[in-house]
Amino acid sequence: MDTPPHPSLTLLTNLELFAPEPLGRRHLLVTGDRILWIGEAVPALDRGLGTEVVDLAGHRVIPGLIDAHVHLTGGGGEAGFETRVPPVPLTRFTLGGITTVVGLLGTDDLTRAPADLLATTRGLNALGLSAYCFTGGYHLPPVTVTGSVRGDIVHCDPVLGVGEVALSDHRSSQPTLEQLLQVAAEAHVAGLMTGKAGIVHLHLGDGARGLELVRRALAESELPARVWHPTHVNRRRALFEEAVALTAQGVTVDVTAFPVAPEEDAWSAEDALQRYWAAGAPAERITVSSDGGGCLPEFDADGRVARMGVGDPGALAGTLRALLGRGVPLAQALPPFTANVARVLRLGRKGRLAVGADADLVVLDEAGNVQDVMAQGRWHVRARRPVVQGPFEEAAR
Repeated sequence: MDTPPHPSLTLLTNLELFAPEPLGRRHLLVTGDRILWIGEAVPALDRGLGTEVVDLAGHRVIPGLIDAHVHLTGGGGEAGFETRVPPVPLTRFTLGGITTVVGLLGTDDLTRAPADLLATTRGLNALGLSAYCFTGGYHLPPVTVTGSVRGDIVHCDPVLGVGEVALSDHRSSQPTLEQLLQVAAEAHVAGLMTGKAGIVHLHLGDGARGLELVRRALAESELPARVWHPTHVNRRRALFEEAVALTAQGVTVDVTAFPVAPEEDAWSAEDALQRYWAAGAPAERITVSSDGGGCLPEFDADGRVARMGVGDPGALAGTLRALLGRGVPLAQALPPFTANVARVLRLGRKGRLAVGADADLVVLDEAGNVQDVMAQGRWHVRARRPVVQGPFEEAAR
């Protein structure tokens, strides 16, 4: 495992700072895992401090991307045990500018257990990524480590909420409103007890019921709208319109950066974001995730897998680059990948570049590609090459 020396201070000079709002030409000082100072003039530092100085020559610097939907232990398995996707290695995230991830279980929440997900999450944290996870999976009642959703959120530090609970999908447990509300109530109360997100991250399938259960939950319960975080809402165009309407009630929705063919009844993540902004919906209530490590199956009329792909964490950076290529200003494009996600997950030191925030940042080249990545104050990628790897990544090549 490659663990390069970690200087006590790192001074980044001559950068165009997007925090995510544009702040212009700045210099930035990192100590440990935090941002210590941001200013317009280069500070005079004692040479004895051992400061690493990096001149970024006017390159744009943005907050590290936050991916709130990743199958850290691998997804899939819908077409037999041989179709189980392997775990996602560290550099698949860092090379794509991702410095914070949230792992989850999907269809297979039986042979893939929450305890394994929790251990994998802790392993990524040990490697310098900021990693969290959800408890449960597609099905209700949820699988847990401690015996309850509330117990997992309260007693397991990385656990932020429950998910991905499947709705409107033939692979779901076909939950009732009562079952869904019981799980959401546990997550919400545990969030209140701990200061964590306490959210229910919802997988939305292709079913005609769409977001019906979420609308009923908003109308028939006392739970706040912020508890619900439906994802894959761009998989059908009508579903996306439902999702946009829900944001007016306080729900934050998540689009997935998966490949979309022109003839599909779906929107790509970049198309969905542009449509969302054009609709005048609340800018802070939309996020983007990759479904990294997850199986992307297509089913025939009998519910059998006809073909499949695998979600790529690099799709987040690809979506951001596509938006920039369409002329979307960087300051407008960034929040769904950074500040908006941090708000939903209640990660107060993430998603922004400010004094006291975690030193998670990405340097973009002129074309908007990820060039360098710092996670918790340590360089993970320099000049598009990983400088920190997981212990088994070389052996896997």
